[in-house]
Amino acid sequence: MRPHGGRAINVSKSIMSFENLNLDERLLKAVDACGFTKPTPIQEQAIPVILEGGDLMGSAQTGTGKTAAFVLPILHQIINREPVNKSIGPRCLVVAPTRELAQQVEKDAVDYSKFIKFTQGSVVGGVSYGPQIQMLKRPVDMLIATPGRLLDHMGQGRIDFSRLEFLVLDEADRMLDMGFIGDIRKIVGAVPEKRQTLLFSATLEGPILRMAQSFLKEPESISLTTNTKNHEQIEQRIHWADNVSHKHDLLKHYVAEEEMSQAVIFTSTKRGADELVNQLNKRGQKAAVLHGDLRQSARKKTMDDMHHGKIKLLVATDIAARGLDFKNISHVINFDLPNTAEDYIHRVGRTGRASATGTAISLVCRKDWDYLVSIERLTGKKLKRDNIEGLEAISKEPKNRSTLGNAGRSWKPSRRGSIKRRRR
Repeated sequence: MRPHGGRAINVSKSIMSFENLNLDERLLKAVDACGFTKPTPIQEQAIPVILEGGDLMGSAQTGTGKTAAFVLPILHQIINREPVNKSIGPRCLVVAPTRELAQQVEKDAVDYSKFIKFTQGSVVGGVSYGPQIQMLKRPVDMLIATPGRLLDHMGQGRIDFSRLEFLVLDEADRMLDMGFIGDIRKIVGAVPEKRQTLLFSATLEGPILRMAQSFLKEPESISLTTNTKNHEQIEQRIHWADNVSHKHDLLKHYVAEEEMSQAVIFTSTKRGADELVNQLNKRGQKAAVLHGDLRQSARKKTMDDMHHGKIKLLVATDIAARGLDFKNISHVINFDLPNTAEDYIHRVGRTGRASATGTAISLVCRKDWDYLVSIERLTGKKLKRDNIEGLEAISKEPKNRSTLGNAGRSWKPSRRGSIKRRRR
C-alpha cells in the first residue's frame, strides 16, 4: 500500500519548497524562471505520489496549480528513464474537455520543459487537420488532446500508443457534463493497460468516482480544500443574449441605467477588449483598456486614472486584471464568461471589497453555456436571471445541462434580422 492508502488528504497550506520535491534540477530551473517560489498545496501533495508511480485522483479547481502538479512529475520521469520502445507515439497523453484548456496545458508543458529535450503537441477541434497530421508523423513525448479530435485521428490510424506510459484525464467532471464519457471509454480502451493514470476533477463523487474506479488501479485520493467565496455581499445576475450584437445592446443599457460608480468589464480576448473600449468611447463613456499588450507606461496611466476616478469603465482581460484592487468598483460585467469557474470567482471579487456591496452582471449566450454550468456548480446556486423589457432574448437557455455540439458556435436566431428591439 502506498502512503495515504487512497485516503482523502486535506491540503489547505503549503509549507515546503520545490527543492523538497526531488524534481530534476533542470525542471527546478524552469519553475524558477516562471517566477514560482513554492509549490501550491495540490502540487505539494500530488507530485510525490506521481513520482512514486501510483495512480492518482485529485479534486482541485483550475487556478490551484493543478497543471504543474501533473506536468512536472511526468516530465521528471520521462527525462530520467528510457521509453519502453522506439516508436514515435506519445509517452504521455493528456485529455482535456476544451481546446482552450488543452492549449493552456501545452503552454505550461513548453514553459516547464525549456531546459530539457522534450517534445509536445496538441490535437484539438476547431483548427485545421493538416498541421496536426504532420506533427503526428514525428516523435512526440506529450500529446494533449480533446476527445473528439483525438478519436478522429485514432480512427485514421495516425496515433501509435504502444509506448504510452502516462494517461491524464483533466477536468473529468466537465468531460462528463459535456457528454464525453463514451469517448473517454474508447480512448482508455485503446491505450496500454500497463500505465500510470491520473484523474483530476472539481469533485470526486457519484459518476466521477465510478469513472475513476473503472479506469484507475488502487489510486491515491487527494482532495484540495478550497475556500470558495460565495460573495454573499455581491448581487450576481445574468442576462441571456442571442449573440454579440445583443450583448452590446445589453451593455449599453446597463451602463446607462445602473447606479454605477466604476466598473470592470471583462472580455475573453485582447482584440475584443480593444473593440469594446473603442465603442464605449464613441458613445461618450470614460473608458480605458487593460490587457497584456499594453506598454508598462500605458498600464500605469490607466491604473492611476482608475484610482483617481478619471475612468468610469475599465475593459480588461483576466491576465491583465490579476491583482487589481480598486476601492470604488461598484460593478463587474462579464461581457464574455471566463472558461473556468475559478476565474469567475476572481472576477466577481473585484467588487464588493472590504465588505462593501457590489453587483456582478454576466451576459451569456449559447457559446457561454457550459461555462455557466460550471460556475453554478462551483458556487452551488443558480444565478438570478434578468429580463429587460425591450431587450429580451429571442433564443432560450438550453434545457439540458450539457450543450455538446453547440458550445463555442455562434448562435443566430432565424428571426433576429426581422425584429427591431424597443429601446428604453
